[in-house]
Amino acid sequence: MVSFKWKNYRVKEQNRHRTMTLTHDEFIRRFLLHVLPSGFHRIRHYGLTSNTGRKKNLAKARQLLNVNVPIVENDIKEIDEEKTHEPLPTFVCPCCGAGMVVTEVLLHLYLPRAPPKRLN
Repeated sequence: MVSFKWKNYRVKEQNRHRTMTLTHDEFIRRFLLHVLPSGFHRIRHYGLTSNTGRKKNLAKARQLLNVNVPIVENDIKEIDEEKTHEPLPTFVCPCCGAGMVVTEVLLHLYLPRAPPKRLN
């Protein structure tokens, strides 16, 4: 028998951690469900929700299904910006709570590099 602790995210209380006891065969079977074969990569989002064309694909799907576009807070902020013509603060100061406006963005000086090669 194998006993391990796990966290139940469905419970919204302090006591989320539980203990489960399984046979060794069942534990190994469940554990290996999370292991990919060598050479494979886990793909979290694909199809309509892939990063490459998410906005365009979802807009096309909504159009084909005759679904109204949901109103997002950003859309409401854009409407407010058009009325006031003042830039909205993008960050909030942790000390005083006032809005901070980005005046300059510093770019990285160096490009990210690959991990070092292993020596045999």
